[in-house]
Amino acid sequence: MTLLRVRDLRVGVAGTEVVRGLSFDVAHGETLAVVGESGAGKSLTARAVLGLLPPGARMSGSVRLDGRELSGAPEHVYRQVRGRRIAFVPQDALSVLSPVYPVGDQIARAVRRLGRRQAWERAVAALERVGIPDAARRARAYPHEFSGGMRQRAVIAMATVNDPALVVADEPATALDPVVQARILGLLTEPREGTGPAVLLVTHDLGAAAAYADRVLVMYAGRLVESGPAGAVLRGPRAPYTGGLVASLPPREVTGRPLPAIAGSPPAPGALPPGCAFAPRCPAAVDVCHELEPRPQEAGERRLAACHRLGELPGPATDLYQEPA
Repeated sequence: MTLLRVRDLRVGVAGTEVVRGLSFDVAHGETLAVVGESGAGKSLTARAVLGLLPPGARMSGSVRLDGRELSGAPEHVYRQVRGRRIAFVPQDALSVLSPVYPVGDQIARAVRRLGRRQAWERAVAALERVGIPDAARRARAYPHEFSGGMRQRAVIAMATVNDPALVVADEPATALDPVVQARILGLLTEPREGTGPAVLLVTHDLGAAAAYADRVLVMYAGRLVESGPAGAVLRGPRAPYTGGLVASLPPREVTGRPLPAIAGSPPAPGALPPGCAFAPRCPAAVDVCHELEPRPQEAGERRLAACHRLGELPGPATDLYQEPA
């Protein structure tokens, strides 16, 4: 069943549309990874769902959580759902944790309605659940007494202490070493007691998307490029942009050959080219690509791709980036 339903989401910043007509669903208990290069609009999409856009930003479209429309709702409506129905895990734990209060107190405040003692017990249990050793003692420590990985675990404990239906995680492990990254992402996406929250995971890491997501949504220049089951999309991408991202991943074995790369850089939001925004960088672009913007169309079971040449490419889009034999 659909938990989050987003339709024709548009976000403008300083008069420039940065997210341009994005639509997607997230089912109960599902992890959807939103991937793409910097500037694609991933973080603004996540913040639009949370109702936490930067000052001056404007949004339109529909954002429904369990059928309840949030887009355009006043702040008090968002406050009713943030923390209880939707939780947020940011990249920088120190932007969430106050340096002047013990970590346990900060988590307990999220459930203070239960009473002081029960809230504290829930906070300690949440820290235990995310793997903080000696949680009852460490709950009385301050954020600066935690390592970076432990602070991020504490933020996950804070985000999940109310058993939210949806966790929005914006690059939650980017600043951590690979081992800690894996632990943090595993904590976010593993089911607990047979159930767990849905996760909207914003990441630039295709490896993380492959390992932890059920589905992926690839963004470029504020629009959907490709979406579908993570394994199918990443093993056999249909859109040339997705193919370039996948082709650039380092192989498991050293080959001695340089990695393929997508030529050029993403366009600035206020200076998009006509037609397909990716056309100037695309090895498969033809005249129509420079003239008309492609619309998402079916590209297989539960898959979408936005490409004029979708039915013409003979194999996976990664082939476009392979050197000829």
